[in-house]
Order: sequence, then C-alpha cells, then structure tokens
Amino acid sequence: MIEIAITKMIGDFTLDAHFRAPVHGVTAIFGRSGAGKTSLVNAIAGLLRPDRGYIRLAGLTYFDHAASIDLPIEQRGVGYVFQNARLFPHLTVRGNLEYGLKRASRRVTIPFDSVVEVLGLEPFLARSPRHLSGGERQRVALGRALLAQPRVLLLDEPLAALDAPRKAEVLPYIERMVGEFKLPAFFVSHAIDEITRLADHLVLINDGRCAASGPLAEVMSNPDYAPLIGRFEAGAVLECHVESHDAAFQLTNLRFADGLLRVPLMTLPPGTPVRARLRARDVALALSLPPDISITNRLHGVVHALSVREHTYVDVTIAVGSTRVRALITRESVTRLKLAPGVSVWALVKSVALDSRAVGFTRRDRH
Repeated sequence: MIEIAITKMIGDFTLDAHFRAPVHGVTAIFGRSGAGKTSLVNAIAGLLRPDRGYIRLAGLTYFDHAASIDLPIEQRGVGYVFQNARLFPHLTVRGNLEYGLKRASRRVTIPFDSVVEVLGLEPFLARSPRHLSGGERQRVALGRALLAQPRVLLLDEPLAALDAPRKAEVLPYIERMVGEFKLPAFFVSHAIDEITRLADHLVLINDGRCAASGPLAEVMSNPDYAPLIGRFEAGAVLECHVESHDAAFQLTNLRFADGLLRVPLMTLPPGTPVRARLRARDVALALSLPPDISITNRLHGVVHALSVREHTYVDVTIAVGSTRVRALITRESVTRLKLAPGVSVWALVKSVALDSRAVGFTRRDRH
C-alpha cells in the first residue's frame, strides 16, 4: 500500500493530507488550482519536508517525523515529470534518455530499448529537443524518468502545456507505459477526462485536505463529491468493453455490466476494455419510454437517491441493476415527475454526448 499522512504549513496555507492507495496502478490527484496537489507530490518526491506525519510506499518509509526518517531525494527512487519537459537543449533525445540511466541508483530493470519502443521514440533519437513538438518532448521526458529506474512515477500535470491534439497523442503512450512497466504512478491533473481514462484510484484534494480517496469509479459516481469534481463534469464512470460496431451508422456498441451503450464509432477491436463517463448533465429522465425520440441510449432503472444541489438542481442517482447512473435535473422536474426513491424511470443519454472526452480507450484490463 501507499500510505500518506502528512501536515505542512506553507505560509498561510496548510497541507493536511491523509490517505491510503494501492501500490499498483495510477493514483490520480485532483483538485482546483491552489488546492495543494503539487505540494503533495513535492512532499512525496522529497522536495518539500512535512512538519509531521509519514510517507510510506510498499513498505519503504520515505519520511517519518516521529522516527526522524527523511530519505534524500536520490534515495527515494522517484521519476518526476513536470508540466514542461525540461529537457537538456544541448543533448540529443538519446543523450537526454541516457542521462536518466546515469541517474539510476537502482539495478537496471527497465531497458533502454523497451522504453524507446513503448514511447515510440526511435525516429527522434538523433534529434535535438528544439526540433520536437510539445507532445514529443513530453514523451522524451517520460522516457528519461523511466530510465532512472524509479520505484514510483510522479506526473505533475504532464499534459497541461499541450493543446488538444498533442494531449490526444501523448495519452495513449502514458497509458501503455504504466501498463507495460507496472510502476505505481501519481498523476496530477485538473482535467476529468484525463483522470477518467488513466486512473485506477482517485484522491480529491480541497484546500489542502484529502476530501475523498477510493477507486475511481466509486468516487466519481458519488454525488457527495460533485461540488469538488465540478457540477457539470460529475457523473458516473462505467467499465465497458467494445462489443461490436455498426458500420452502416458509424456507431460502436459498448457492453457494461447491466446494459449496452451506443457511442460514436471507435476504431477498436471487439473485446477492448474502455471506460465511459456519463456526465449527469447529459442524462435526462422519463417515467415511460418515449415512442418517438432521437435519443439512442435508454436505460431502465429505479430512483436510488436524490441530492439537492445549489437550490435549483437535484442530483438523481438511478440504479440500473447493480450499476449507478446519475442525472442532474431541476427541482421543478423532480416535483413534476414526482420522483422519489423506488420510482421506475428511464435514463436517456444521447450518443453524441459520449464523445472522445467521455469515452476513453485503455489498453489495461483493470479487472
């Protein structure tokens, strides 16, 4: 397990983070700007010394105030990737990667050639960083961090400085990298679509404190955390797989535990695991199935719970078998439809709402 319980005063700001996370997979750290995400990662790296508490990773203690343990950065075995690649401009791509190997304080178990292959860096090895795109530079930075043979990867908003096409380029490489080398990783981001695609575990940070920690789908689907995730970004996350394609209408069928979703065509083979994020704002409710309606996805369930949001809105949780789906509707709609726990409803989701920002491919089978 990863165990963190630290307190640190930084001027008028207090970082007071307490949580546990699995040592395998990606732990996402999410919160608004100034919430303390980077301070937390810096404490793990050894760049920020907590005032008290402890940091433990798979049985190794990085920091323990009570026991007077504070491992120096070079002994912690962290691979740190920042928003900007921070490559050495006087070195080639190969030189930057080999610098990572020179920094390795542990036995080499991640080979140079494997990193180059997984991150698709072969065509760039002889180039200078100034001749690379932003996405290519970040891939080199990821490779350099890997070749330092880390125990854990710290990715502090590595996609924040990239435009949308470059983000789409780099995300699959991060995904493949984590799955291939089986390293625990902390992924800091303020973009819910990135977190939905990459993370296994989610830690919500608010005003320096850990507001929630748990499996990604569990935390994302809990209406209590909607104010922290964002009223119009919150919703349910469904683990799915590609069942089939409808070439005639350019749609893909995704199977989840209790039903089927039809989404814009995905160029993925049947059986590929994907995640679908059903934003509560994109889900409408009906008491009976409308006979003439354009909405393709129609999920039958019963109202499980209702939570009032900011007086105007109500977050309705619907049980579709064992799956929980959420709809954000007005209080007026709740009153008009006489919604209450146990009421039978249809959850309606437009296929166009399930675009590439809401449905993400993952090479890793998370089950």
